[in-house]
Amino acid sequence: MEGPLGVTDLLAVVRTVLDGHGPASVRPELTVHGPGRYTVRVDGARLDVRSSPLSDQPPGTLDPVVAGPGTHRIVLTASGAPSERAHDLFTALAAAVDRRAQCYTEAEAAAIVAGMPLLDRYARPEPALSRWALVFRDHYVENSVGFLLAMERAGLAPEWIFALSKGDRTQHRERVHSWFLHRGYASDVLDNSVINGTAGAAETAHARAVDAQVADFVRRAHAAGRKVLVIDDGGLLAQGYGADGPGPRVDAAVELTVSGLKRIAAAPGELAIPVLNMARSRLKSRLGYNEIADSCVRRLRAIVPGQKFIGRHVLLLGYGTLGARAARSLRALGCRVAVVDTDVLALITAAEDGFETHRTIAEALARQRPFLILGSSGDTAVTAEDVPLLPDGVLLAGFATKDFSVLTDGYPGATALRIPHVGVRYDLPHATSVTVLGDGRSLNLFEYEGIANRGYDAYRAGTLLAALALCRDIGRFPPGVHLEPVDRIIDEAGLFDAYYSQYLCARTAPLGTGAFSRADAIDRETAHAR
Repeated sequence: MEGPLGVTDLLAVVRTVLDGHGPASVRPELTVHGPGRYTVRVDGARLDVRSSPLSDQPPGTLDPVVAGPGTHRIVLTASGAPSERAHDLFTALAAAVDRRAQCYTEAEAAAIVAGMPLLDRYARPEPALSRWALVFRDHYVENSVGFLLAMERAGLAPEWIFALSKGDRTQHRERVHSWFLHRGYASDVLDNSVINGTAGAAETAHARAVDAQVADFVRRAHAAGRKVLVIDDGGLLAQGYGADGPGPRVDAAVELTVSGLKRIAAAPGELAIPVLNMARSRLKSRLGYNEIADSCVRRLRAIVPGQKFIGRHVLLLGYGTLGARAARSLRALGCRVAVVDTDVLALITAAEDGFETHRTIAEALARQRPFLILGSSGDTAVTAEDVPLLPDGVLLAGFATKDFSVLTDGYPGATALRIPHVGVRYDLPHATSVTVLGDGRSLNLFEYEGIANRGYDAYRAGTLLAALALCRDIGRFPPGVHLEPVDRIIDEAGLFDAYYSQYLCARTAPLGTGAFSRADAIDRETAHAR
């Protein structure tokens, strides 16, 4: 196993595991030969633990961390006649070391916090959080780590945080999961495919178990006199946690995505809780989507480094907020971008922005043979009728999950070949092949961290402000989805001004220092002291 696990912490992990295997009189024997060299003997078997530093390793976080133990390789070997007890001990020791080796170090966590200075600025103590619990469901990326640490600094107890991954194959998801467990949170996966109704048997069975854990968490929180806040993309509310019904109900929610708004609208039962709409807030529309589009284009180019982009035809499906920004980025790169959208106003906007436009995929493909088709519609963009028209060898890059679901959910007569770290090639019955890049989900989250921490800093800070306002005075918000209060909360907090001062003003200090005016610094120090 490899990870930033120093010899002192490694020895602590070994001793913790041994302490859990029987009373002291029969506890396995531990011999410390030196730093990073340990032997455990049990029932005639021998378990050796050896750690050695690795040099010239890439950083395990977006920002490099100078302090800390560095990366170590840890080797566990067993010898002798293995008893059942020795086997169980070795298995437990391997699992504990692996989990701890995956975990962020305190220095790495501090670097993540330092990389989100706006979030840190607004993570001020909020007494109301002592009466709340949180179910947080989002991507397992560094900015989620920063956000939950900010909620802790604002006063939320770690044991009352339940974190859920949406199931995307983000680059450091195992590190995030290990860190959350290390902090004392509950942590698991509630896959988006379950919410969308496309999950297989294994994912569905796991989701049932997780749902039972979430329901128990909500019940325990209520029994302890706490209300429960959900920060999500509508997944839990789609399962009935926001409506009156026989199961447990949460007390409030912050909605992060437009797809989540659609899920809430389609959920059974009448919405019985207040939901603050971050998805359509000015903050996300004006700032967030620029960063999302940037991460999508960066990941696209990285995943196919052998492809030529400049001068080539690209077809974009969906000219919404995200699609428009992606289209402009690709045009600036030198691509010839055409747009398909079913909304005539979107087509008008795209045409007046200087793009070639088409009402249908068939119409567009009759005019050009793109080497790349991008999906950003958030719905089924390519239909079964469109598949035979796709150019042979075309790359399909989805920036939203459903765009190419006609293939990823199973196309009749197609055979699939997984290409590790790239995607899936589909050989179609029409004697053509196409490649869906990534795993059919949002491409910028496929084996990637997605958005830079500083790029998502403002949106996470705005989400924090909305969550704190909701917890502080929930009585102000009747049941239903609320947008205007979100914009007002962000304006009153001065977040846009702080964003400009931090990142864009000519007098801005170097990024990562968190520097504001002296008055701001004094105000923040006072808040932390309180």
